[in-house]
Amino acid sequence: MLHVSPKMISRLDDLEADLITHRDRAQAEGWAGEIEGLDLTLQLLRAKRDDTHRRTQRPTIDLGIPTLRRTKKDR
Repeated sequence: MLHVSPKMISRLDDLEADLITHRDRAQAEGWAGEIEGLDLTLQLLRAKRDDTHRRTQRPTIDLGIPTLRRTKKDR
């Protein structure tokens, strides 16, 4: 799963505004299929933005650097 950088949240806001404008036009023109697609895209974009906000609230954990195990043969 791809994660959005927290620095790009403002870009998601811009994309949402553009999608809403496009959806308004599709509704005015009566493009039912387009409206359905835009609604789904808006739903996924909002979920991605919410997930990014949640991830920024969680602390990071240092897992360290893995090391190779020594085997009996190496001793």
